[in-house]
Amino acid sequence: MKKNKILYRIFIIAVFIFLNAGVIYGISQVIAYLNTGADSSKMLHLDVARTDYYLPDVTWVSIDNPGRPMEAANQQKIEQDYLDAWYVKNLALENNNIDGIYDHYTETARKKVNALIEYNAAQNISIQSTTLSHHITLNFYSADGTVAVLTDRQVTGVEKIYKDHVFVTQREFNEDYRIILLLEDGFWRVRHFEKLAVHQNTTIAQIAPVGIEQMQGLNYYPEKHPWDTFNDSIKEETLIADFKIIKDLNLNTIRIFIGYEDFGKAEIDDLKLNRLNTLLDQAQKADLKVMITLFDFYGDYDMNNWTLTNKHLKGIVSSVKDHPAVLSWDIKNEPDLDFKNRGKDRVLSWLSQTIKALKQLDSLHPVTIGWSSHKAALNLKDDVDFISYHYYQDLEELSNAHNALKKSTLKPIVLQEIGLPSYDGFWTLNGNDKEDQALFYKQLLETQKRDSINYLFWTLYDFDNIPQDVAGSLPWRKNKQAYFGIMDSTGIKPAYNVIKNRSSRLP
Repeated sequence: MKKNKILYRIFIIAVFIFLNAGVIYGISQVIAYLNTGADSSKMLHLDVARTDYYLPDVTWVSIDNPGRPMEAANQQKIEQDYLDAWYVKNLALENNNIDGIYDHYTETARKKVNALIEYNAAQNISIQSTTLSHHITLNFYSADGTVAVLTDRQVTGVEKIYKDHVFVTQREFNEDYRIILLLEDGFWRVRHFEKLAVHQNTTIAQIAPVGIEQMQGLNYYPEKHPWDTFNDSIKEETLIADFKIIKDLNLNTIRIFIGYEDFGKAEIDDLKLNRLNTLLDQAQKADLKVMITLFDFYGDYDMNNWTLTNKHLKGIVSSVKDHPAVLSWDIKNEPDLDFKNRGKDRVLSWLSQTIKALKQLDSLHPVTIGWSSHKAALNLKDDVDFISYHYYQDLEELSNAHNALKKSTLKPIVLQEIGLPSYDGFWTLNGNDKEDQALFYKQLLETQKRDSINYLFWTLYDFDNIPQDVAGSLPWRKNKQAYFGIMDSTGIKPAYNVIKNRSSRLP
């Protein structure tokens, strides 16, 4: 009995000590929070790396200052806080919420921003916008390092206006601003924000799609790495062997795919770039041209992320645009499949601005979009240099579909994907064997020759493993994807010889 009482008392004391320790820890955390204050930047997620939220293209035209020279660290801090001021204002106008305005605008400037937000909220107006480029000149930097005056010219961007949650209009802008910044509490806050001029946006010229009219080729993935062309285990010898096979088929073009996340999103992975250059080098040696499809597996399209995708675009295009193997750019594979879930207007807006951004980087190579069907292929037809579509429907109707497109546009047209799987497994009702596939290609090439169709078929190899994020987990969808090749693990399939022995030869 006495022993039980002692144990009971020890238990009570332990619980008492534990509870008090918890209370003391909780009080200390509250005191620490009150001493530091709430951080609005964290509330707006501005504490994360800039690569996660806002990366417009910034050029410092001049930092010359007669008085105090601009230190590199302060220049970086000014740029960071100035761009964050744009970012939080854009969020505020989109959501009619003033969160973050205090940290990036002085009291005088806040009154103007808050008044605009209050007016928009009262009218149920929201404005979604982003800037895409800035060209900054330092006009004045005070001796004590607390005042900076900037001119920001050719601020380009896009703005969408909604009324009662319904889209009203979209505009592209190109404007000049004068900005006064004050250093307060560790923030460079906007004190004065004045629009100086509005410029007319320059028209991006159409590019003559040289080489498109003689296109005969295929969509390429290495046999062991489908949808993963730039895997670090792929050896140069693999590319050499595959490209020799393709050239021996008397084809002249391959289409490859660059994944947005695979290549590092906004911050490009240099190792991936090296592998891309290696592929282009080997394609050139094999006398093959390369159509590069960008933004594979990207599906966001939100305007708040446009600066991030543009940074990714610049990293890829600037690195390889001068390579002689590059034939053309394909902005994205089958973006129309995202219309339902992401919204058609949102997808088309992103595509259009991405084309403009690409053409500013590369004025030589033509641009297209890989639409999933001929019915979608006329979207943005005035923006692209040639029309691309995919066709996996009744082969008997291909000629009608292709000729209908030709009547709707004067631009070159490419049948960018077509093929038939040699799969007749348990999960198919009307499957096809290898002979069916060969007959399909015989009929396709007859149509191609008669209608002068530029084409890229799908694909060189059968694949053992299909990634789940490509075809899902349903076997009747996934299994077919593994058998589109004209070669398998045992060697060539009959379709290979149909393509190799076709009567339509390249000049």
